[in-house]
Amino acid sequence: MVRPGLMRGGGRGGGMGMGMRGVRGGPFMSKKTFLPRHPFDLTLAEMAFPRVQPVQDDTVLTNALLKRSQDLTPTAQEQTAISNLVLKVQGVLDNIVIAPGDFTKCQLEEVRQVGSYKKGTMMAGNNVADIVIILKSFPTKDCAEALGKKVEENLQKSMQTEVVPTAEALSLSYSEKGFEIWNSLAKVRCLIATLPQNMRKLEPEKHIDFKIIQSHLAAIRHTRWFEENAHHSTIKVLIRILKDLARRFDGFKPLNPWICDLLAHSAIMNNPSRQALPVNVAFRRVFQLLASGLFVPGSAGITDPCEVGHFRVHTSMTLVQQDECCMTAQTLVRVLAHGGYKHILGFVENTTVAKEMSVWDGVVVSPMDPAYEKPSEKKEGEGDDVDMECGDDVLDDEPLE
Repeated sequence: MVRPGLMRGGGRGGGMGMGMRGVRGGPFMSKKTFLPRHPFDLTLAEMAFPRVQPVQDDTVLTNALLKRSQDLTPTAQEQTAISNLVLKVQGVLDNIVIAPGDFTKCQLEEVRQVGSYKKGTMMAGNNVADIVIILKSFPTKDCAEALGKKVEENLQKSMQTEVVPTAEALSLSYSEKGFEIWNSLAKVRCLIATLPQNMRKLEPEKHIDFKIIQSHLAAIRHTRWFEENAHHSTIKVLIRILKDLARRFDGFKPLNPWICDLLAHSAIMNNPSRQALPVNVAFRRVFQLLASGLFVPGSAGITDPCEVGHFRVHTSMTLVQQDECCMTAQTLVRVLAHGGYKHILGFVENTTVAKEMSVWDGVVVSPMDPAYEKPSEKKEGEGDDVDMECGDDVLDDEPLE
């Protein structure tokens, strides 16, 4: 339920607002109609609101964003370590695809690099790369173990003539998604998938979970879309910064890597000129959009370009998470407007600015209050109208770094 007088993505108080759910309706309406709306965006409405003052000099913020992005970028040593390990694992897997030899536990169709490593948006201190292995055969639960052992065996053979430092000694581990090859410097996660035509024939008792395989196939589509549409360097800078914000601020934690990718792309490229906006403008725009209700019920949000139908990515978040994300942005956008970018970016490690009152040059910024309260109980026979208004299926968060 929405607390009286409060809403997200609109004015506060008054009876004329559309409220958190974004739908007006009389008491005699038998069926609610979902009408998605896009929150107010000054960039798209620039023609209707011509500027009356010159653009402010934002050089300080731009330099701070670039500096923070550089701090978040893996070091040359980290990049070399992960690249070397990926190259070895990819080579072994490619050889199994071409010439499996006596390995008959499963048949490999192809091997695809996905995730942040492939996109070029890896974070410092998190040296993990992802590879999706698409099988011709059905992905049984024991095939990952057999394939992992085969890969480790072939890797050891290929490295027999090398002098391997202790830090680069390889280890093998397993998970419900596949297997992992790692050393003390880097890790490669090998994620098991199968051909789309096999998906409907999967049996829960014998095969890897349907949703896990579905997310691995989605990761391939995400990476392909990113390479075609989001390769601009400014987008990668903003993605790293958004991932860092999601890691440090509780209200932004539901923003998974795929949502960060789409949000950064939209903030930079979705403008009348279709030209990339400067990173400082896009950074401010992200907070403005989230604060105005981009990711709340009733908002058109951002449509997932890799899914069939009109799937809005923010519907993977719970209603409480959507409200907290908007509430956090509404506080931080005011902190940013009064020069508090160092606290937001992490140069000053103080994430309490999103939850506690702060003062900036005599201006008091108080944190916002929740607009949504989770109902304590539902009467028998009462429908969940909020879910009806969202109207979208909820996919699992992308399990990739």
